[in-house]
Amino acid sequence: MSNVVAIPEKTRDEIAAAYDSPPWWYDVRGFFILTFAYNSTITRQLRFFGRNIGNDHLEVACGTGTLLELVLKYRRLRGLPLGRIAGIDYAQPMLAGAIRRFRNQPSITVRHADASRMPFGEATFDTVNIANALHCFPDVDGVLRDVHRVMKPGGTLAVNALLWPRGVWPFKAIAQRLDRWGMRKGILYQPFHLDDVRQRMAAAGLEIVDETISGNCVEVRARRR
Repeated sequence: MSNVVAIPEKTRDEIAAAYDSPPWWYDVRGFFILTFAYNSTITRQLRFFGRNIGNDHLEVACGTGTLLELVLKYRRLRGLPLGRIAGIDYAQPMLAGAIRRFRNQPSITVRHADASRMPFGEATFDTVNIANALHCFPDVDGVLRDVHRVMKPGGTLAVNALLWPRGVWPFKAIAQRLDRWGMRKGILYQPFHLDDVRQRMAAAGLEIVDETISGNCVEVRARRR
């Protein structure tokens, strides 16, 4: 059976408006999506994204900064360096939460920006993370091209991409319902097929170093060729 779903075209502003919620509600909602749609855990994400923080790091679609803050705590507990961190998001209500969260940490700056047209120079960052967001962008290819542009040669990208639901009933059925709800609301553009993720990475000039399927997501580490 085909997984093709008719998706109404949405502008970036319409998608950003779908995130116009109090930051606390975004985090609660995100926990349920992580658990039942992604079929993943916070612990797994901390390990995956926590190992990809270089001296100059970019967090794309940082949202309220909740996951980033947990990743940084994870690294501190393990005695790992933090470096300088920049975060961007297009949804102003979410970004407001991150600004408040990191206001007393001068090594972390967050700003409003379109992920496909980022306000950074070429070869600026050693590492880039896109956590729980690639499948939310209306211009995935533009985002990946701009990530390639702002990463230093040899820099690494860590990203997880939501796949069409896998597994058995009832977990697959729950994930399918959540995906359909997310697409209607505008917080999810569309899940991926694995080959689609690979092809988009290659087209953007990103070489996949490793990939792991976990639940309904593929976790990919890639580098700028």
